[in-house]
Amino acid sequence: MRNFYHTILINLHRIVYYVVKSRWWLRDVNSHSEEERYALANEMIIKMNKSAGTTTVGYGEENLPKEGGYLLVPNHQGKYDVCGIANTHKNPITFVMDEKRSHLILVNEILGLVQGKTIPLDDPRQALTVFTEIAEELKEGRRYIIFPEGGYKENNRNIVEDFKPGSFKLALMSHVPIVPVALVDSYKVYNSDHFGPVQTYVYYLEPIYYEQYKDMKTREIAKLVEGRIKDKIKEHMEKAEQ
Repeated sequence: MRNFYHTILINLHRIVYYVVKSRWWLRDVNSHSEEERYALANEMIIKMNKSAGTTTVGYGEENLPKEGGYLLVPNHQGKYDVCGIANTHKNPITFVMDEKRSHLILVNEILGLVQGKTIPLDDPRQALTVFTEIAEELKEGRRYIIFPEGGYKENNRNIVEDFKPGSFKLALMSHVPIVPVALVDSYKVYNSDHFGPVQTYVYYLEPIYYEQYKDMKTREIAKLVEGRIKDKIKEHMEKAEQ
């Protein structure tokens, strides 16, 4: 966590600036395009990264569908995960997160800029309503990040926990491609004992199209996506050791 507090401390002036600017923009969210708002959110991330010595390398951008909406499904390592993906994803994306975590400073602003969704984990009926809204947005061409692991553990060490099948109802409801995303060393940025510069990695894997998963149960889809992500992380770690 030392990197997290260090980044906050050395960026207090930037945080004040971006919080004020973001909230001003969000007074009338339609006064700026989705692309402009996404660019502002990424500008925050880039400035924070540069000040703290954090870099993120993306691979497999060519695997991202060229048209239409899709569901980005990564492993979950910590607070930096969405930032790392946004840092390597050219076109606007958004995300869904636990409602209780959404009120943190900067998280709230970024969520607002990309018009993301929050889910109350203790209210299944409301969660279903939000899922229905997201599915409609996916059909209309939006690109959503969802974390099937749910939460994350401190000092993750690139370990992938079991994926919850319920997350994949979104894919079956919207019929959009599922893009597995393997995150490596993302936990080191804000959720570990590491202190100092960090390089993280984002791997966009080959998409799984509706025709490939439409006859599968959500449990089977979860295992398929989880397995592909685990394989990519294992491959990365083996190469790093050579």
